This record gives sequence, structure tokens and C-alpha cells, in this order.
Amino acid sequence: MKLRIATYNIHKGVSAFGRHERIHSIKDAIAALDADMVFLQEVQGQHDMHARKHLSWPQEGQHEFLAGASHHVAYGMNAVYEHGHHGNALLSRFPITTQVNHDVSDHAYEQRGILHAVVRANQVDIHCFVIHLGLFAASRRRQIQALIDTIQRDTPADAPLIIAGDFNDWNQRLSSALYEQLGVVEAFDVDGQHATDKFQRKGLAHLFSQSASAHARTFPAGFPWLCLDRVYLRGFHIAAANVMTGDPWRKLSDHVPIMAHLELRQLR
Repeated sequence: MKLRIATYNIHKGVSAFGRHERIHSIKDAIAALDADMVFLQEVQGQHDMHARKHLSWPQEGQHEFLAGASHHVAYGMNAVYEHGHHGNALLSRFPITTQVNHDVSDHAYEQRGILHAVVRANQVDIHCFVIHLGLFAASRRRQIQALIDTIQRDTPADAPLIIAGDFNDWNQRLSSALYEQLGVVEAFDVDGQHATDKFQRKGLAHLFSQSASAHARTFPAGFPWLCLDRVYLRGFHIAAANVMTGDPWRKLSDHVPIMAHLELRQLR
């Protein structure tokens, strides 16, 4: 089974400071990707002020608007405020059988969650985790360990696994823990197996030291330099992975999306 997946931080469907509505252009651009699954961050479930300001603002939440009639959708509400809320979402051409949102907020100033959705594709359950980690390194370390604990507790060890989203891991210090404890590879990390072996030899004390991996540069959109967005996989062969730079992406959000072409490995 072949899959096309993407991950994208859509910046709540607006330009900087909410001056301009971009959610309609984002919908068109995502549709053009023709992806089977799209892992989305900063999805505006409700925003009363934008709805009053922008005449074309969708009546439904952005997750439902982007899904339309072509995709199923799961939404994990993370940040709640007086005029609305936002969070992570998963769009899927295949049915979503279960979903749960895990609160991994580390302090009062950042509300963060991990959306876990199980997608049933061709009689196979694919466990999907949509991630948007915090801005502080200590918070990210604790949140990534919470992710690992959740996966080890709630996901069969041989189940196909996709973890995708905005990791805010600009110094690339989180991959080693995921390699070591979950047996995943990252879509752009051609040295993933070497990194796994290296950290197994050094032991657990080095789990959060800097990785030699070469992840994709996705931020800022106008001149991508920082490696913030990732796709980690288990049970898949990676046929190709691309960063969607240039137009229209550089004008739609502060991040650019990642697209990966996958093939499910033979289940044992």
C-alpha cells in the first residue's frame, strides 16, 4: 500500500497579526498536494474576532473547512481563549476509527497537545500522532518523553506509526530519543540507522544530545533555514520526501510543508 502524507503548520490561516485571511488559499494549496493524510498544526477551531473582521472567514472550524467532503478529520483542541481555540488536526482519506488528544502543556503560558488518531487503511490500523511542541527546550524534552510513553503504552509494538508535526527542535536534539525508544526513522534522515546504533552504544545518558541528522529546513517560509518540522516513521519504506518551497507556500504561512511518499512494509 502506497501513501502520500504531508505535515504543515498553517499559522491559523492568517498572515502576521491576523491582517489578512489566507485559509482559502491554504485549502487550495493543500488540495493540490493530493495527500492521503495531512498532519496540521495551528488549526483555528474557532476565532470570533477573525470571523467578524474577514468577510470570507469559514463558518465551520478550519479543520472541517480544510477536510471538506474528500477527507475525514480529527481535531485536538489545545489552546482555549475567550474568543476561540486552536490545536492540531489530521485530515485522512481513510476512515479515522479512534482519536484522543493528550494534554502535554508544560506551563501556563503554552497549551500543547498530542493528537493520536488511528486510521484504518486497507484493513491496516495506522497510528498517527500530530505534534506541536513547546518553545522551550526543557518543555520539549518532557513533551517528547510524554509522547514516547504514550506510544509505548497505547500502540502495539509492530503497528505502523507516523509521527509528524512542528517539533520546534531548531537545534535537533530530540531525534535520538525517538530512534532509541521507538525504533523510528525520520523522512529526511538518511543516517537514521547509524544514529540509532550510535546512541545504543553510548547509552541512555546521551538520548537528548545533539543528533548528526540532516532534517528538512522548513522555517521561515520565505527563506527556510531552521529544521522545525519532521515526519518520523515505523513500518514504512520512504520512497521520497520533499520540502514544498517557493510559491504559493512562501506566502501562506510562516512554515512550508513537508510531503512524503510512503510504502507500507509487509506485516509479519
